[in-house]
Amino acid sequence: MPNVADAVDAIRNGELVIYPTETVYGLGADALDPDAVERVFDAKGRSRDKPISLAVPDVEAALGYTDPTPLEQEFMHNFLPGPVTVLVERREMVPDILTAGREQVGVRVPDHDLALSLLADVAPITATSANVSGQPSARRVADLDSITDSATVVLDGGETGGTGSTVVDVDAGEIHRHGANADAIETWLGEHR
Repeated sequence: MPNVADAVDAIRNGELVIYPTETVYGLGADALDPDAVERVFDAKGRSRDKPISLAVPDVEAALGYTDPTPLEQEFMHNFLPGPVTVLVERREMVPDILTAGREQVGVRVPDHDLALSLLADVAPITATSANVSGQPSARRVADLDSITDSATVVLDGGETGGTGSTVVDVDAGEIHRHGANADAIETWLGEHR
C-alpha cells in the first residue's frame, strides 16, 4: 500500500496523487509547477477559467505564497486547519494557471492527519476534489472515478466527512460556497467586519 513518502516523491516528480482530507478526497500536485497544475486540469476535465486552490500545512506556510491582510490572517488563525478555503492575494510565484489569472488564490489547511503529514514534506500542493468535473466528490477510495488512472499514488485515509469546504473572501465579507462551518464563518464575519 502506498505511503506518504511515495506520494511526496510523486509530487516532486511532477506527478499527481490522491489524498484524503476532512471533507473529500483531493487531487494533489505541485501547486507552483505550471505543468503539474496543467495535468490536474487535464485529469479533472476542468475548465481553465476555474481556479484551483493550494494546500499548505499551516497558516505560517501560507504566508510564503500569499499576502493576506491582517483581517484575513486573523480569520485564518481562527478557522485553519479546518474545512475552509480562504481567498487571499497571491504572491508572484503562484502561477497564473492555478488562479485562472486572478490575483487571489484559495488557501486550504486540511484538518486531516494524513494530509498534514503529506504537506509537512511537500507544499504547496493543489487542493481540488479528486473527481472528474461534474461528477460527485469521493468520500472513500472505492468512490473514486476514472481520475485514479491519472494519479501515481492514492493515499487511503478511510472515509472522509463528505461536505466540501466553505469558500470565503474575508475582506469582501462574502461566502462563495457554503460548506462545513458556514454558519460559524458567517457569524465571525458579522462580528469582525
